[in-house]
Amino acid sequence: MSTGWIVLGVIVVLVFLAFAAYNRLVALSQRVNQSFADIDVQLKQRHDLIPNLIETVKGYAAHERGTLDDVIKARNSAMNAQGPAQVGAAENQLSGALGRLIALSEAYPDLKANANFQQLQTELSDIENKIAASRRFFNNVVSEYNTGIQQMPAALFAGTFGFHSKEFFDLGETRKEVEAVPQVKF
Repeated sequence: MSTGWIVLGVIVVLVFLAFAAYNRLVALSQRVNQSFADIDVQLKQRHDLIPNLIETVKGYAAHERGTLDDVIKARNSAMNAQGPAQVGAAENQLSGALGRLIALSEAYPDLKANANFQQLQTELSDIENKIAASRRFFNNVVSEYNTGIQQMPAALFAGTFGFHSKEFFDLGETRKEVEAVPQVKF
C-alpha cells in the first residue's frame, strides 16, 4: 500500500513540474513575441520616415536616382520580410542604403543645411537607437527563452509541448563592420 502512495506522489510531483515548466515557457514565449513586436513598431516608424527623407533629397540631388531607387527597393524588401532572420537581413540592406543616402548630404551643402533634412536625419538617428535597444532586449529574451527550454525539468516537456528554440535578431554580414575597431589616421 505504501508503494502505491509513493508512486502516486511521484506522479503528482511530475505533473506539477510539467505544469510549472509549461507555464514558465508560455510566459517566456510571450515575452519573445512581445519584444519582436516592439522591434516591429520601431521598424514601421523607420519605414514611414523614409519616403519623407527621399522626397527631401530628391529636391537637391535629383540626378542621384540610383541611390534613391536603392533605398526604395530596400525599404520595400524590409517591409515584406517575415521572421527575425529575414527581417534582420532586409533591415541591414536598408541601413546600408540609408547610409549611402545620408552620405549624399556631404556632396550637397544646401541639402545638408536644409532644416527639414536635419530634422528627418535626427528622427532617423533616434529611431535607429531605439531599434538597437529593442534588438538587444529581444536577443536577451530569446536567450532567456532558449535557456528555459534547455533547463531541467522543462527540457523533459518542452518538445512535447511544442516549444522549440527561437532565432536571434542577428546583424548577419554587417557584424564584422560593427565589431571592427575604427582606424584612425593622421
